Amino acid sequence: MAKIKFIHYINQFFGQIGGEDKADQAPLIKEGVVGPGMALQKLLGEDAEIVATVICGDTFFAEHTEKAIEDIVEMIKNYEPQGLIAGPAFNAGRYGIACGAICHAVQERLKIPAITAMYPENPGVELYHKQVYILKTGNSAVAMRDILPKLSTFALRIVKGEPIGFPEEEGYIPQGIRVNVWAEKTGAVRGVDMLLKKLKGEPFITELPMPVFDRVSPAPAIENMQEAVIALVTSGGIVPKGNPDRIESANASKFGRYSIEGIDDLVAGEFETIHGGYDPVYALEDPDRVLPLDAMRILEKEGKIGKLYDFYYATVGNTTAVSSANRFGDEIGKELLANGVHGVILTST
Repeated sequence: MAKIKFIHYINQFFGQIGGEDKADQAPLIKEGVVGPGMALQKLLGEDAEIVATVICGDTFFAEHTEKAIEDIVEMIKNYEPQGLIAGPAFNAGRYGIACGAICHAVQERLKIPAITAMYPENPGVELYHKQVYILKTGNSAVAMRDILPKLSTFALRIVKGEPIGFPEEEGYIPQGIRVNVWAEKTGAVRGVDMLLKKLKGEPFITELPMPVFDRVSPAPAIENMQEAVIALVTSGGIVPKGNPDRIESANASKFGRYSIEGIDDLVAGEFETIHGGYDPVYALEDPDRVLPLDAMRILEKEGKIGKLYDFYYATVGNTTAVSSANRFGDEIGKELLANGVHGVILTST
């Protein structure tokens, strides 16, 4: 009996090419297993084989998505595999988006099943959980040992066409698919049972989980704007020409802090946007359209505000992980408070 053939997709780091300095690596394919594929192969057993490994840099994929997908699909097609395993990507956002996109493309174009694994807050989950099986994993490679056995088992099952159970049973991200099942009790009885358990403080499992949103209490109003120090912060990607901090155009892993002392206007050619989620034409013509420095200087000269803070902060909101955004906010907020800033104008795209 012929072995089941798998292709494994990984990024430049797990592909043992390099770190962020090699994130612009174009897609390439290597025979056999690389990096985590070695452990994955052992777990797949003698009935399956990882025949080749596709490696692509996270930045290259983010900046050349369509070309990367076309090239990778063609590479995979040549091996005529029965399935694709991508990642696991954990909480690496660009990597997660690439894994989701490749799995989706392979399923659509080559008509073979694909699976990946990542942390629930990875932006790749939001983009591809409805189209692709995404197993839940931890937020870092520390969880590699736990997720690889699940990933290999699940991959074999979907290739063999075995029935897949509910997300809570199988450990994958819910896909929003509703199915009819037989239940011993009617919906009314089950609903009353859940209500009674809730009133008694007993544990219960809802049949209709609701999204959980952060509740942020608004800060008190600034009492005297004429004496207040106001700062500018943007997720619109406005940075000095050349992007000195190398902030990513999508799923940013960092933010930048830039001096605007003595500057009244963001001049085209001296500042630019590196945001990958909107048409940059108008922002490049006049960066003030995203980061309104010129308008703030007018308010400052008119005495409407006490002073504009001498530095602004910038990052990119495009598919940036919630955990990263929370970290940016905490770090920027602490620094602004420490420097006597009373309020912030936060602009986006």
